[in-house]
Amino acid sequence: MSAMIKFLIAFIALTAALNVFAAADLEVNSPGVNTIKQSMQARHAQLAGYYNSGAVGLTADGLIAVRDAGAVPLAQRQAVNALVAAENNDRNALYAEIANANGHPEWQGEIRSTFAQRWIQRAQPGWWVQSGGWKQK
Repeated sequence: MSAMIKFLIAFIALTAALNVFAAADLEVNSPGVNTIKQSMQARHAQLAGYYNSGAVGLTADGLIAVRDAGAVPLAQRQAVNALVAAENNDRNALYAEIANANGHPEWQGEIRSTFAQRWIQRAQPGWWVQSGGWKQK
């Protein structure tokens, strides 16, 4: 088989895969998704101050991270680390639950990437985001 035919076959397969993923319902409302979203919403009020101070930032992989532990008083660091861990657990569960609710658990990576871009785009001015490195929005 010529290289051009192999390329065309690969291109057609990739295009078909992207078209299938484009059909994913990222706003799916399953009981699992709704429970995770509620948990994340409840936690957001606790995290907002840390986003605003720059202590916590949004990562390029759809999670959050303690970006500047020095911006958090020593007595609060353990609580901040626990908030970040709980948020990341929920985010990972959300990506998996959305993929499963769409009937395609193999889409989890693409869903994570899409959400990572959305979180960063929707970050408030002054928040820190990873985009090749840490940058303040």
